Amino acid sequence: MELLKLATEWAKAEVFSTRFFIVFAILFIIASLGFWQLGKTELAKAYIIPTFVAGILLLIIGSGLNYTNIQRVKQFEKDFTTDASAFYQSEIERTESTLKEYTVVFKVIPILIIIAALLILFINTPTWRAISITTIAMLIVILLVDGTAHARIDAYYKELKLVEIKK
Repeated sequence: MELLKLATEWAKAEVFSTRFFIVFAILFIIASLGFWQLGKTELAKAYIIPTFVAGILLLIIGSGLNYTNIQRVKQFEKDFTTDASAFYQSEIERTESTLKEYTVVFKVIPILIIIAALLILFINTPTWRAISITTIAMLIVILLVDGTAHARIDAYYKELKLVEIKK
């Protein structure tokens, strides 16, 4: 039962964490509306579409992850009671796979941030400046949320390795 409790607590923390994508999505959309209503300069007007798109992308990411994690919490008890050993093995494999995916994420996102920063330096139009700055902001949000998720799943994986399964 310790395994089920551990897995359920981790999944509930993931549900909570993924909601931050939705919170930031709403903030980006509000910013877009603010630029639309109050933007007087060309640069302020250039932010309307990029911040809206970033908000929608974060909303899609957050909603998808939130739904997936809620379903996972519901499925844990069924899978555990059906076959605890198989559940344990699937959790080990899933966490290992996810940790490998985060390794890629933490290499690709900084590269994308650097590219966006270089665009600011070399293309000095309001539209590209707004796109680049909004992209950097969105990628930083993703890094913040994924950074905490990575730390959490790494700790979960280490705890999983300590759990003993009775066959």
